[in-house]
Amino acid sequence: MRSILTGLVGAGLMVAAFPPYRWGVLVVVALALLFWELRTGRHPALTGWVFGLAFLSGLVWWVSELGLIAIAPLVGVFSVHFLVFGWLMAKTRKWSPGCWWVAAVGGWALLEVVRVRFPVGGFEWGLAGYPMSEYAWARGASQWIGTTGWGVVLAAIAAGLVVALEKRRAVPWLWAPILGAAGLLVGGAVAPAVATGPEVRVAIVQGSTPCPLTHCPDERLLTYQQHLELTKTIPAGSVDLVVWSEGSTGSLNADPVLHPEIGAAIGAEAARIGSYFLVGGDRPISETHWINANVVFGPDGEIVGEYRKRHPVPFGEYIPARPLFDWISALSAVPRDMIRGAEVVLFDIGTGRIGSVISFEGAFARYSRQTIGLGGQLLVVATNEGSYEFTSVSDQFIGMTRMRAAETGVDVVHSAVTGKSTFITAGGRVGETTGFTDQSVIRATLRMRNAGPTLYVMFGEWVQTLAIAGLLIATLNRCRSLRGSAPTSPISPKP
Repeated sequence: MRSILTGLVGAGLMVAAFPPYRWGVLVVVALALLFWELRTGRHPALTGWVFGLAFLSGLVWWVSELGLIAIAPLVGVFSVHFLVFGWLMAKTRKWSPGCWWVAAVGGWALLEVVRVRFPVGGFEWGLAGYPMSEYAWARGASQWIGTTGWGVVLAAIAAGLVVALEKRRAVPWLWAPILGAAGLLVGGAVAPAVATGPEVRVAIVQGSTPCPLTHCPDERLLTYQQHLELTKTIPAGSVDLVVWSEGSTGSLNADPVLHPEIGAAIGAEAARIGSYFLVGGDRPISETHWINANVVFGPDGEIVGEYRKRHPVPFGEYIPARPLFDWISALSAVPRDMIRGAEVVLFDIGTGRIGSVISFEGAFARYSRQTIGLGGQLLVVATNEGSYEFTSVSDQFIGMTRMRAAETGVDVVHSAVTGKSTFITAGGRVGETTGFTDQSVIRATLRMRNAGPTLYVMFGEWVQTLAIAGLLIATLNRCRSLRGSAPTSPISPKP
């Protein structure tokens, strides 16, 4: 019972660290409670599994708006990572406090590495470092260590608390990561990442759809028309870049590539305003396949190229191993599989180069890092989110985008077809933001990044790698030979 209760309480505290609650510091408390139970409890694997189930369910409950078939497999599969983590930590219970601390920190880092890549490409929502997006100084330090680096630092403090409680005194495994975190915060406050290159005037057109949360006849054509009418309110010469989000065009009757009249109408607006246009849309290419792309128009009204999404949503944009799931009738709603894009594509808009990521892949740090690492100076995150009404999904995703801006040191355009859309500076400051289903045009003057790449862009998950290396070294150095009696919790039941 204690194992289940501890897992549930820890998961509840972890959920409270994320939007809409935003009590980010609770990550340390949640992890400390989890680690204490893994160190002293009788059923660590059960605790880990319950923690994972409850945390993911509480964090992404909004997926249930798509039905039980959507949320149950997601939560069920990815909670197994936490079960395995608990089982592995059970093997270290008799290690010395110092060796156990290394194992806990490295084990947590390994858990996060695995779950952002496996299975079906992974799921990055809910990494321990994301709540740090709420704190300006922490965002400032993200240019060096990234979101995953903060996850390691917070896990190190949490594990240090467990060792300090066990020893009943301050220990190096506690004050060292606290001092490290303090140094990062001070550094982030003194030298935050900023974009200081040429200015670029940007407009986000959020046209919404005629039938949010549902589907209606000619929905995509009407969505395109709503975006086009709003765009006509932008004065000529007033902006350098106009962004229409994912799902603003496309499908069978509103794609600017398949339908010349659609492309011509958008191109005419680009020429009238004298700006570049980035327009999102999904394009069917056969009865079984389609692509999700951002099409870019030049100020002359001609299409200059497109970026194709590289990371589709499993069971939403494609069906992995489709023949194995033909018996699930709900998956008939996904009749085509998305073809992945092959590479980063950058567009020179005169003042600098812009890159983009599309919806779900914006939730993975690796895609934005690749885009900026290859020369992107401003990032566009284009998403839809039209399936989730009045939930925390938009705020959670914006929190993740704030970390993308802070990690890479670039200004970001976060554009959603139904909302929320916003602008985010390189330091992670959020600007004017639309509401859900708003039909509006918002503008901001952003800057290109002319400075070199941030430490995070250059070296990626280097803090995470060091933590995992520490786990490996501790294991190879036979920490188990230093083991003594397993620690006993003061609230453990007597045998």
